[in-house]
Amino acid sequence: MSADAGVELHSRVLDAAASRGLDIEIRERPAAGSLVEAAELLGILPSGIVKTLVVKRSDDTYLFALVPGGRSISWPKLRTVVGVNKLRLPEPELAFAATGYERGTIVPIGSSTDWPIYADESIVGQRIAMGAGSHGYSLFVGADDLIAAYGATVADISVPEESRP
Repeated sequence: MSADAGVELHSRVLDAAASRGLDIEIRERPAAGSLVEAAELLGILPSGIVKTLVVKRSDDTYLFALVPGGRSISWPKLRTVVGVNKLRLPEPELAFAATGYERGTIVPIGSSTDWPIYADESIVGQRIAMGAGSHGYSLFVGADDLIAAYGATVADISVPEESRP
């Protein structure tokens, strides 16, 4: 990605945040080899790094699942909350087409489509770090502010990564 493309994506994120009254901070961050290393570089706990996962429904619509570091989506829990019996992670090109962001940079703020957001209940009350729309950057925002600004559904949608089969 060119520097101009990165600036354009940051502008999109900043404009979308401003339009919803969200106070965000975008910080440059070095590459990290693990969740723990990324958290140390950002000066936060691993659970403070939230993955924005694009999830595809069977009707070709999408949703965002916000899952904290050290946890992964519980597909049975998420399907129950959403009220469907099929969900899956889309291929990278479909995720890009649905959001305008590459995997590893996805954030609901400034997405090309405002898909519904499902936030894991464990992020409530925290200041979180997440993708910022371009590689090498993190976005910081109050989880409660993000949830309120987007009308996100808060539910238990994750499991500790250790308990995955």
